[in-house]
This record gives sequence, C-alpha cells and structure tokens, in this order.
Amino acid sequence: MKDALKKIKVVAMDVDGVLTDGRIIVDSNGVETKNFDVQDGFGIVFLKKCGIKTAIISARESGVVAHRAKDLKIDKVWVGVYPKLSAYESMLEEFKVRDEDVCFIGDDLADFNIMRRCGVSVAVANAVFEIKQIAHHVTVRTGGRGAVREVIELILQAQGNWGPQLYEH
Repeated sequence: MKDALKKIKVVAMDVDGVLTDGRIIVDSNGVETKNFDVQDGFGIVFLKKCGIKTAIISARESGVVAHRAKDLKIDKVWVGVYPKLSAYESMLEEFKVRDEDVCFIGDDLADFNIMRRCGVSVAVANAVFEIKQIAHHVTVRTGGRGAVREVIELILQAQGNWGPQLYEH
C-alpha cells in the first residue's frame, strides 16, 4: 500500500461518520450542529502545506459542513449529492487527476462506488461491514475521533513529508 500512498495527489472524504462521529444534533429551533476533531482539521492543514488537494463529497446538505470546509480551506466541496459518483468524476476532471491519484475516506454504502474506483480506499473503524470489505485500509480510529488524521499521517509518511518540518514554519 505504501507505493499507492506515494501517488496520492487528492484526499477526498465523506463527512458524517468520517469527519464527524456520525451523530447529527438538532436543537429545538432546528439548528444543526456536528462535532469535528481538531487533529483531523490540523491534518488537513498539513496536507495543503504538502500540495495535496482536498475535497468533501457528502450526500447530506449542511451549512455546518460548508462552514467547516471554508475554515479548513478545503479545495472543493460537494454537499447534497447522491449518488456521489458524479461529484467524484467532476473532481477528477477539475483537479486533472486519475483514479490512482485519489485517496477516498468513507464509512457507508453511499461511498461504495467511489471506493471501488479510487487508488486508495479507506474505511474508518466505524464503517459498515460492506465498506470495510472493499477498503484497502481500515483505520484504528473512528470517524470524528482522529480517523482522517490517521490516514493523512500514513500518506505523508509514505511521501516522506511527515515530521517536525510541517509545523516549524
């Protein structure tokens, strides 16, 4: 898998269950909140420092996701898209990359078709059985609890970019 990780130019991911723990909290006024892991976010900052593009492809529309993506300077965000494969194909075209250049992190059946195509497919520890079965790698950490950071560290280590130099400047 290390050779495949060396080729990664884009990290794309689902949100609910991947960047979050999968819970959707809605208050009595209908305001939605989600919990994001700060280490996942800092990992995304590291990816960008190393020239790796980032994308979100989510079936759910969410203002919270749009806000978090803007905060992290995610390169491209698709929300409210299902099936997700059309957004994935648009991403390939827009970033001028091929399947083997992409790592996708998912957790549920909506991610299945992308994970079958991309160069490195990763299931978070809390993913459904079918997604774990097709994944090239299953994380130790769960979604919303550092799984994305775990994947980022694997990619940057394989590419020789992990270490103190990421945060020295």
